[in-house]
Amino acid sequence: MPSLQEMFDVSGKSVIVTGGASGIGRAYAEIMAEHAARVCIFDIDQSGLDETVAAIREAGGDAWSQRIDVSDRPAMAEAFDKVASEHGLIDIVFANAGIDAGPGFLTPEGERNPDGAIDNLDDEHWDKVIAVNLSSVYTTIKNAARHMKKTGGGRIIVTSSVAAQINEAIVGLPYMPAKAGVDHLVRNTAMELGMFGIHVNCISPGPFMTNIAGGRLKNPADRAAFEAQSLLGRIGDPEDIKGLALFLASPASSYVTGAQYVIDGGSMLRIA
Repeated sequence: MPSLQEMFDVSGKSVIVTGGASGIGRAYAEIMAEHAARVCIFDIDQSGLDETVAAIREAGGDAWSQRIDVSDRPAMAEAFDKVASEHGLIDIVFANAGIDAGPGFLTPEGERNPDGAIDNLDDEHWDKVIAVNLSSVYTTIKNAARHMKKTGGGRIIVTSSVAAQINEAIVGLPYMPAKAGVDHLVRNTAMELGMFGIHVNCISPGPFMTNIAGGRLKNPADRAAFEAQSLLGRIGDPEDIKGLALFLASPASSYVTGAQYVIDGGSMLRIA
């Protein structure tokens, strides 16, 4: 039987994290680097990239970054090729990048919000949320598979959301269908890629204190609305997600693929 250390061993593995300059993505990058993986972080936020990489290196980790818009498909293919060239292969990919969809058709107090109504929704905003929150996941999985097939397998971990499985009146409309599409994409690609030794799994967070929602959660009404959903009475912290990320990236999850792990403090039970 392997030891606990062997079961969760990712040392020397080549890792890509999209949207890793802050929040949940940064937590993924940190936990991989803390366990001696070689991490490349993709993000459009250069200052966030610089700060995150510096912090990981200061803690003794191996990290570098590439500034990239994940909705730019040619740039993504080039960035994956660069990681494969630098590391020799790509073992683990976290498809995490995402953006906020803005307010929904209701306020946290239950009042109608005209700005979030479907007939007032800006088409460019819809297209941007779908491009980043859904289409970029397709691009990420596509490039990961292209490299992992060459080397006998790997792990793809996608960040979805509980919003894929529930109705959210106070969250902007494009967010839910984008994340629902992500859930289906994970299941279908897991079916397709399993025979190549590629595991595709999904983490579905509930409310977490990150940049994507950090601005909203500074509003007491918004924060109270999300805290009220949690059975634990609090918003999730990126630290809370590290253990699950390590499990899905490591040999400990060797018989897991096509799975979706909800990590929401019990929020979905309260909503149900």
